Amino acid sequence: MNINEYLRLMAGTVVLISLSLAVWVHPNWLWLTAFVGLNLLQSAFTKWCPAISLLRKFGVREG
Repeated sequence: MNINEYLRLMAGTVVLISLSLAVWVHPNWLWLTAFVGLNLLQSAFTKWCPAISLLRKFGVREG
């Protein structure tokens, strides 16, 4: 898998986990979902994403 696929996997996993936690634990977990969405939006405009920086440090290959 390349870095873009890992990024999509991470974002989707965090969204699904936070939605599950919002349903079964507390609705405030929706803030995590909002954070992921806002991060994806800002990365579309700035071309910078903290998760990509982290994945690069772990040696994930570029797409």
